[in-house]
Amino acid sequence: MASDGRTAVENLRRTLAPPTETLVARLAHARARTDELFRLVRAEALFERSIPERHRLIFYLGHLEAFDWNMIARAAFELTPFREDLDHLLAFGIDPVDTNLPTDQPSDWPPELEILEYNRRVRAAIDTCLQKAARSNDDGPLLENGLIFQVGIEHRVMHAETLAYLLHQLPLEQLYPQRILPDPPAPSTTPRMVEIPGGTATLGLERGAAGTFGWDNEFDAFAVEVPGFAIDAYPVTNNRYREFVNAGGYQQRSLWNEKDWEWLQSQRIEHPRFWRRRGGEWLFRCLFAEVPLPPEWPVYVSQAEAAAYARWHGLALPTEAQWHRAAYGAPEGIERDYPWGAEPPAERFGNFDFVRWDPMPVGSHPDGASAFGVHDLLGNGWEWTSTLFEPFPRFQPFPFYPGYSADFFDGQHYVVKGGSSRTGACLLRRSFRNWYQPHYPYAYATFRCVEN
Repeated sequence: MASDGRTAVENLRRTLAPPTETLVARLAHARARTDELFRLVRAEALFERSIPERHRLIFYLGHLEAFDWNMIARAAFELTPFREDLDHLLAFGIDPVDTNLPTDQPSDWPPELEILEYNRRVRAAIDTCLQKAARSNDDGPLLENGLIFQVGIEHRVMHAETLAYLLHQLPLEQLYPQRILPDPPAPSTTPRMVEIPGGTATLGLERGAAGTFGWDNEFDAFAVEVPGFAIDAYPVTNNRYREFVNAGGYQQRSLWNEKDWEWLQSQRIEHPRFWRRRGGEWLFRCLFAEVPLPPEWPVYVSQAEAAAYARWHGLALPTEAQWHRAAYGAPEGIERDYPWGAEPPAERFGNFDFVRWDPMPVGSHPDGASAFGVHDLLGNGWEWTSTLFEPFPRFQPFPFYPGYSADFFDGQHYVVKGGSSRTGACLLRRSFRNWYQPHYPYAYATFRCVEN
């Protein structure tokens, strides 16, 4: 396995050639995104646990620097630790798949100023490492073409989204409010399905292909033949999902599998996590305010809730391959880099890359539609699939981060595709795979249905 791992790194590093200036700029941008989020939190909330399954927020204040130290400064440059206790304490997040929720107390964590000083020293060390790499002829597998820096940057960008939905679960009074961009007028959209002819969906990245970084679960590329199917042209909206809620969907046992029903009953769930009921009116919890439920925004729900809605309509959630076929396929038989074509992500194509804090009405970005006329595939909300998160054929874990994907090949996580308003543009590549547990209602995740 060690030999296979080295081969994976060797192949991957040959795909990367970012100049040092680009890495410096990307790292600065990623740091700005995460720093921005911590400035939103009032000091008294830093030791809160906004989601029961996750660490307290104070962990995340130091986790990103601890990751960079452990991966870059320590593993790649062999620097001597200056706070080995924090390197370990802040190293790993949690994602429990049973009822064993964390029980730590605020007193178990260092004070904010201590972590901020740790962060300052780590950032200085990482900046020095980056400049040293630019001047060095070292061709070690973690350094050539900036591989390990790419890992650190994308890890931070991922956490910029995780932090956003963690903060979203705090009481409003624990956040500093921000100016919100107004929605454009909602486009006129009619729920409909688009026929997708049978064809090939290429999943993953070609190992050794030039120009793109990828995580271990994105390799190797392979083709899947997908029979014809029909798919929703737009993600399911709050308005459409409200029909399911009003019809008693959360009380109909036949719509939920056994585990999902047990979860529903034990947690007393009767509506999406982002919804609130006030005086007979449905409200939506935005990051900084509660507003009347926006009918044309995509609904954010868990995979269990999405699957129950699909069953209610006699439909299903798409497989990962079906989603790819609808997003990247084309009638002429080619596959696009993005749903809209080859042009890199830009604001006119979708609601992504930290421009907005909240969703927008579905159909607001017609320029981002796929060749088959399927809308909102990138941005505005990750999309649930029915595909378990599993390794692709010829999967090889990163030898320097073996648990990144493999720890979650447990039959208890499902693939989500696409991206949300808080997803960085670098994660919008075709091969990128995200994943969550089916009973995780906190993520910015929506869905659409298919008819097979």
